[in-house]
Amino acid sequence: MKGLSMVRLGDVCCVSNRFASTVAGQKYRQLGVRLWGGGLYHRDEIDGGETKYKKFCQVFKGDLVVNKIWARNGAVGVAGNDHEGGYVSTEFPVFSLDSQLVESGWMQYIVKWNGFWRSCEEKAQGSSGKNRVKPSQFLSIQIPLPSLDEQRAVVAKLDALERKTRQVEKCLDAIERDAERLLAQRFQEAIENAPLRPMRDVAPLVRREQSISIEDSYPELGIRSFGKGTFHKPSLSGGEVGGKRLYRIEPGDLLFSNVFAWEGAIAVARSEDLGRFGSHRFITCVADVKLTSADFLRYYFLSEEGLIKIQEASPGGAGRNRTLGLEKLMNIEVPVPSLEVQRRFDLLQSKVLALKSKHAAIREANAVLLPATLERIFSMEEQIHG
Repeated sequence: MKGLSMVRLGDVCCVSNRFASTVAGQKYRQLGVRLWGGGLYHRDEIDGGETKYKKFCQVFKGDLVVNKIWARNGAVGVAGNDHEGGYVSTEFPVFSLDSQLVESGWMQYIVKWNGFWRSCEEKAQGSSGKNRVKPSQFLSIQIPLPSLDEQRAVVAKLDALERKTRQVEKCLDAIERDAERLLAQRFQEAIENAPLRPMRDVAPLVRREQSISIEDSYPELGIRSFGKGTFHKPSLSGGEVGGKRLYRIEPGDLLFSNVFAWEGAIAVARSEDLGRFGSHRFITCVADVKLTSADFLRYYFLSEEGLIKIQEASPGGAGRNRTLGLEKLMNIEVPVPSLEVQRRFDLLQSKVLALKSKHAAIREANAVLLPATLERIFSMEEQIHG
């Protein structure tokens, strides 16, 4: 690009003073700012008599809005059409851009750039965990600024790139929805007219209690809710375990969180989970391979029908905690079609899982495309004028 320059934010914008005193009985449509350049969002409407703030600042399209506390984490955004007329408290300084010097679209990408976040963090250095970025500090931040024509040209290309990345995400989502629908259809076909047997017969409870040594460490395993699988927790030293009981987990175990199974904290331990331990809150079942598979049972318990049975076996408690009773779990009757039918379904499950794994790699590459492009464009200008 030609005509590159680095300028202070104070050279292209100024503090907005569109303040209005809050009035009891009047409603104010509040706005917030997401972290990491995520933009503005709508918060709950509030009555002027219910807020501690004596005044709000009104926001218009193209304004630059900053969360003073979280600016160091990229909480800076540019107002769009749907934010017009919204309000922010005094914790959110508002700046008006000089349209003769900078395009609002250019600033929308500047605030998504991690180099800009680093600058905000530098201005927020201090001893407090909530150290604020003052307006004067914010305005001293330098940004790259080519001519308006060049800004428009770059913004048009970046807009096209963003559209393409969104299209990729939508395409992947659509394919995965179709795959999940097919899987659900095949599962219903698999269990139609299948005999029911209690869990105690097909996947009984197994406990492998681990003896604890003060010198050793014990890597724990966790189970995510909503069928999201297992995750690895930090290791505990023998001293940290104390009097708690830990149980050894082995690949192929069907796992339930006894307090969150009702919301889908159900998983099958994988090979990468070998050597990890579950707390007393883990319910570990081992499928009888002559009758069923852990993956088939997992799918059933995460289906609408299966999850209802888990919820019925989990009496209510405080907050989200609803304890799954062992005896009730063992009494749940599950469909047990022939092993051949189950194997065919599990093969389809594995293919869908492989598809999602490939998609995850595509999503990861897609997600870094825009940030990498911004870094290349804006860092180049910094290097030229640094």
